Amino acid sequence: MNFPFYIAKRYTVSFSKSSAINIITGIASLGIIVGACALFVVLSVFSGLRDFSLSFSNDFDPDLKITSTLGKSLLISDPQEKQLKTVDGIASYSKTIEERVLFLYDGKEVVTYLKGVDSLYPKVNNVQKSLYLGNWLQPNSPEVVLGHGIFQKLSLSFDYSIPLEVYVPKPGKGAIDPKQAFNVSKILPTGIYAVSEELDNKYVFADLGLAQELLQFKPSQVSGIEFKLKPEADQSIISEKLQNIFANKITIKNREQMNDSLYKMLNTEQTALYLIFTLVIILTLFTLAGAIIMLIIDKKNNLKTLYNLGVEVKKLRKIFLLQGTILTVVGGVIGLALGIGIVLLQQEFLLVMITNTMPYPVIFNIENVLIVLATIFTLGFISSLIASSRVTKKLLD
Repeated sequence: MNFPFYIAKRYTVSFSKSSAINIITGIASLGIIVGACALFVVLSVFSGLRDFSLSFSNDFDPDLKITSTLGKSLLISDPQEKQLKTVDGIASYSKTIEERVLFLYDGKEVVTYLKGVDSLYPKVNNVQKSLYLGNWLQPNSPEVVLGHGIFQKLSLSFDYSIPLEVYVPKPGKGAIDPKQAFNVSKILPTGIYAVSEELDNKYVFADLGLAQELLQFKPSQVSGIEFKLKPEADQSIISEKLQNIFANKITIKNREQMNDSLYKMLNTEQTALYLIFTLVIILTLFTLAGAIIMLIIDKKNNLKTLYNLGVEVKKLRKIFLLQGTILTVVGGVIGLALGIGIVLLQQEFLLVMITNTMPYPVIFNIENVLIVLATIFTLGFISSLIASSRVTKKLLD
């Protein structure tokens, strides 16, 4: 057996004559266990909250979306649409129109987005999952589905004796008679969706034909096309094929790019949380370094004997480096095992609830396990290395 490792193992499992050193070592070991456990649990909780937050937008955001780089609308020819149907990896696609318009109901008004969608839209986005009242749109009808926030702002009811009207500015230049400035249509609210505060105040869904009529678009003119991809599809390959179909006159965004601010915010929060808990672990490992230094002083006579017998100073340092590493590895593994147990218990038995029906979201994944192990082992090694450097020739002379 390697000599430094043998001595380090003996020092780790045996108690020092000084009770103060034993207490400090115990506190350091407990701190490593608690730190590893807490770091893993926090990362797992944040992973759960991250997926929970993104699930709201995922119901409204496709895998890929294309828009024109030359203007607000895109013309799709019959040959292009035939080519779209032959692209391998596309499960379904939907043509859409988005435009800010004015909605008026019983003297109340709201300016928000009218989103015209075709009959294939529910196959691309799981929007029907978010309906909590009413039904989804019927094709070729004046029906609309509103967000809950818009519904409340307009104090809307399903009493059709009071019409809900949509006002869309007419395209054109120059002076326009205010009475002739808008295309107006009466629409029928048939459903309400609820996802998040932002999305609930953003969209009013209507049939694509109705949106084209209000905006005076041609039948082949849309704002964009949204795609649902097959699970095994390669986004980069499909994006390249789409650019070829539309002669590089389109902008393609995936789900992350469509919500770049949300993803940046979540990544920043995760990094900040990780750094805060890493700082706590660093403070804990100062205790480990102190315990090793005190043990070096306590074992000074033994070290002198080993040095006089011919053991090199670097091997004596290695003894305490290995001892600190052993304490870190054992404490980190125990803490990680406890953290994994807590996360799995929460997933299985829903021990902590946010509301009576919603459990606190946690996700177990290997990435968090590796992050915790790498953090604990790296910081523990550095702490032990600094403490073991106290073994010098001057100390032993």
